Amino acid sequence: MRDTVSERGGDVVLGDDFVAPVGVAEDELQARRARRGFFSLRSSPLTRKIITFNLIALNVLVAGILYLNSSRDGLAVQRVNGLVTEGELVADVFEAQLPKGAPVNLASGDGVDVGDVLSGINLRDNADIYVFDANAVQLGHLESRADVADGTSGSRTVITDALSWVWNGLSRPFRSLSGEENHPDIKDVLSAMVPAALSDGTDVQAAKTSQGTVYSVVTPILHQGRAVGVVAIASAGGEIDNLVRSERERVLQMFIIATLVSIGLSLILASTIAHPLADLAAAAEIGGARNRGKNNGSRIRIPDLTSRPDEIGRLSGALRGMVGALYNRIDGNEQFAADVAHEIKNPLASLRSAVGTLRVAKRDDQREKLLDVIDHDVRRLDRLVSDISNASRLDSELVKEEEEAFDLLNMLGNLGEYLGQEAKSKSIDFISDFPEHPIMINGLEARLAQVFVNLITNAISFCESGDAIRVWARTRENRVLVVVEDTGPGIPEQSLTKIFQRFYSHRSEKDFGNNSGLGLAISKQIVEAHGGVIWAENIRPTEADITSDPLGARFVVGLPV
Repeated sequence: MRDTVSERGGDVVLGDDFVAPVGVAEDELQARRARRGFFSLRSSPLTRKIITFNLIALNVLVAGILYLNSSRDGLAVQRVNGLVTEGELVADVFEAQLPKGAPVNLASGDGVDVGDVLSGINLRDNADIYVFDANAVQLGHLESRADVADGTSGSRTVITDALSWVWNGLSRPFRSLSGEENHPDIKDVLSAMVPAALSDGTDVQAAKTSQGTVYSVVTPILHQGRAVGVVAIASAGGEIDNLVRSERERVLQMFIIATLVSIGLSLILASTIAHPLADLAAAAEIGGARNRGKNNGSRIRIPDLTSRPDEIGRLSGALRGMVGALYNRIDGNEQFAADVAHEIKNPLASLRSAVGTLRVAKRDDQREKLLDVIDHDVRRLDRLVSDISNASRLDSELVKEEEEAFDLLNMLGNLGEYLGQEAKSKSIDFISDFPEHPIMINGLEARLAQVFVNLITNAISFCESGDAIRVWARTRENRVLVVVEDTGPGIPEQSLTKIFQRFYSHRSEKDFGNNSGLGLAISKQIVEAHGGVIWAENIRPTEADITSDPLGARFVVGLPV
C-alpha cells in the first residue's frame, strides 16, 4: 500500500465561509444585541465600571482643586492690605486737620468736624468708614454706595448656591448647637477693636456676619503722639465670599461639562470594548447551551473582529481559530469513524462469507482453503484495530511526551543498519548518504523514527529484486531535508494527492490486506506536530515527458533545526 501527502499543514483559521448558514445561533446573537442597545448600562457591568472609575477620578480631581485652592487666602490678604492702606490714609487726613498745640476732642468737635472730613473723602464703593473716639463711641459713619452682598462679579452662581443651600440645610442643626447661627453686628465688632488700636496701633480682624465674612481694620488717629480717636474700615459683607463663589461656580461648571464629556466618552469606549466582548461571550454561551441540548441551531459563528488592531481583535482571531480547529477535529473524527466502519466491513464480510461457505464445504481441500481465508481476515482485522488504536492515541501522546535534542543522523544510521538487512535479504540495494557532521534537532526521537521506518518499509514493499533504495539528508538554512527514494514503480499521478489520506491504498492484489493504509497518514501527523512538512513525488529524468513512466518514488521530510 502506498500512502501520500495531501495538503501542507498550517494554522487553522475560521473564515467567513466556514460556518453553516446562519440559524438559531445567529438569530440569538442578533436578539441579544437588540436587547442590549448601543448605550446600555443595565446589561453591561463593564460599561458601568468604566463610567464609575472615570467619574471617581474626575470627582477626586475637582474636590482636590476646591479643597486646596489658595485663591481665597490670596484674595483675603490682598483685601486686608488694601484696607490697612486706606485706613492709614483716612487717619492721616484727620491728623492733617487737627490743630497743632491746641487740645482736641473729637466727640465735642474741638479741633476738627468729623462729619465734614468724612463727607470730603472719596473712598472705594465697597467699604464702610467708621470713626470712634477714645471711649469707643461712634462719631461718624461713611456708608458704601454699593451693596456687594448679592455678588460683586455680577455673575449668577446657581450651582454653588444650590450646593450651599443643601449644605446649610444639612449642617443647620450642628450650627445651632455650637452657636454659630448668632452673628455679631459689625459695629459691635469694630467697637471691641478700638482699645487694641489705641494701645497697639493698627489691628485687623475677620468676622462672620449675617451677610458673610467681613474684614475690618482699625487705625488710631494720633495728635502729638497721643491717640485721640480711631478710624475703622470694614469691607462689604461677603465680598471675598462672593468672589470665591464665582470662581467655584466656574470650576463646577467645567466639572459638569467634563462629567458629561467623560460619560459620553466612557459610553463610546465601552461600546468598543464591552459590546464586542459581549458578542464573543454570547457566541460561546450559545455554543455551551447547544452542547447541553438547549439549542439545536447551526454551527456557532464567532464574530469576526480580526480587523481591530488591539487585544479584542487578537481574541476574536484566537477564538475563531480555536472553533475552526474544533470543528475540523469533529469533522475529522466523524470521517475517521466512517472510514473505520468501512475498512472493518470488508474483512467482516469476507469472514461471514467464508464461515457460511465452510458450513457446506464437503472436501478437505476446500475447508483448508476457507480456513486460510478466515485466518488472513482475522490477522487483517487485528492489524487494522492496532493501527486504528495507535492513530487515535497519537495526538494525546504527542502532547504528553517531552521533546529532547538528539542527533538525527545517528538515528537514521541505526535504522539504515537494521532495515538495510531486510532490503538486502530481498536483493534490494540499500544506499545511505549522510553528512559527516551531526545534525541536532529537538523532537520526539521515537516518533520521528516511526516516520522513517514507515517510509523505508514502504519503499522496500514496492521494490523488487535488483531495485535500489537511497536515504540521504542535507541541511538547508534553518531546515534539514531527509529524502527516501527508490527505483520501484513510482506513484500513479492520480494517487499523489491521496496517499497521505487515512486508509488510502494503491497496491497490487497480492498485497491486498497486508497494510491498514494508516502508515503515511500517521507519518504526516507526526512530522507536522514537529513543525515540519512531508510530501511525495515521482522521480523523472530531466526534460522527460510527464506522461512517461516514472523511474521511482521520492518522499521528502523537512524538519526545523
